[in-house]
Amino acid sequence: MGNCYLALDQGGHASRAILFDAAGTKLDEAFAPVGTRRGQGGDIVEHDAGELIDSLRTAMAAVLARARAAGRGIVAAGLATQRSSMACWSRGSGAALAPVISWQDRRNAAWLTTLEPRRDWIRERTGLVLSPHYGASKMRWCLEHLPAVRRAAAAGDLMMGPLAAFITSALARERPLLADPANASRTQLWDPRQRDWSDELLALFGVPRAVLPRCVTSRHAFGTLEAAGMEVPLAVVTGDQSAVPFAFGPLDAATAYVNAGTGAFVQRAIRGRLPEAPRLLASVVWSDAANVDYMLEGTVNGAGSALAWLAEREGSEVAALLAAAAAETTAPEPPLFLNGVSGLGAPYWVSGFEPRFIGEGDAGARALAVLESIVFLLVVNLDELRQQGPALERIVLTGGLAANPLFCQRLADLSGLPVWRSEEPEATARGLAWLLAGGADVWPSAGSGFTPRADAALAARFGRWRRALEAALAA
Repeated sequence: MGNCYLALDQGGHASRAILFDAAGTKLDEAFAPVGTRRGQGGDIVEHDAGELIDSLRTAMAAVLARARAAGRGIVAAGLATQRSSMACWSRGSGAALAPVISWQDRRNAAWLTTLEPRRDWIRERTGLVLSPHYGASKMRWCLEHLPAVRRAAAAGDLMMGPLAAFITSALARERPLLADPANASRTQLWDPRQRDWSDELLALFGVPRAVLPRCVTSRHAFGTLEAAGMEVPLAVVTGDQSAVPFAFGPLDAATAYVNAGTGAFVQRAIRGRLPEAPRLLASVVWSDAANVDYMLEGTVNGAGSALAWLAEREGSEVAALLAAAAAETTAPEPPLFLNGVSGLGAPYWVSGFEPRFIGEGDAGARALAVLESIVFLLVVNLDELRQQGPALERIVLTGGLAANPLFCQRLADLSGLPVWRSEEPEATARGLAWLLAGGADVWPSAGSGFTPRADAALAARFGRWRRALEAALAA
């Protein structure tokens, strides 16, 4: 029954297996939840490795069993993961040696300050700012503090690296030891020009090359997935945010791709060269035997997580706060929120910035302030992106916050760009499927548009917010 493509999307709360046809239509899906453990004031964030792998197997088996019963042929599978999460496992047995450390984890931030004198050099070499969210400092922490990891290293049995490499090794019959560009780059040990591990960075962070998987392209023969009596080649591995821009077709240099979920990410494609933008992130978003595509990216650490932070403080639910925020749009001036939830991301890069309100207001006003702070941070990053490449003409918006019309309209009004909001809830998985299908055509998708409108009050609040943030950073 036609050619189908299996997308495996491993996220912070769940693992999903989604089946698409060759036109990008979702045919089937299954998901299994994944737990998260937090500690040390939020600096430790990790997942049980066995539970995570089992969740993927469960979701994949459910979809493949139904595909087999329906007589559907599956051409290939792809995997997308959280890019800066990392794992340690046994080369011999494949068993995990420690919990999966989440991209949100900051446990080795104190040690990382010793590398501050090398910050600019690291940025030039990797395209990334020095940050405890990336894998390198986490790997060093594991090598220093986990006895099982130290024993495996001494015995020559240790593997460590991106979560995607661990999952691929665990799920594929051949147990490959391979790393794709999107996930390898977020270790902060990968040189995007050489497209391989950097010996200088490995020495700086104290991570032996021998414990890392081999670097390959995004499209590669990663192995064979087996479930429900079916065998499916795993042909694409990439990062979650790296897959999103492909959900609707080829990359467009005049489009800003915004994915607003737990965090918010704004990206634009740069063709033919690794871009230079010191206040943003630069990386390889896709590679195969013939092509390499680059992406500039700004990150907002506190998007959905900032609303969750407020909901916990207020003893409320995020949905209730968003409803209250919508009711505040005609009320007197809301307070401003300096959004340091999970640290201040691009283009400021201050990991320990404390979130705070400026001004007074009720719960609805505070919710509106948090929502607007996400828009403000995105617009600051859009201003940075505008300095690179041709003029931006539009924003394509995906992610959980895209469901909120107030957020969408504020983003259009303040950026001055039309916003197209996709109704596709699984943009990561759809982007994977498009890449698996060969990336030839535009895949139409239902959505709605938001046209920029003049909003002097919003623009004035943005100006006050920007000055307040700059003053707080200078203090």
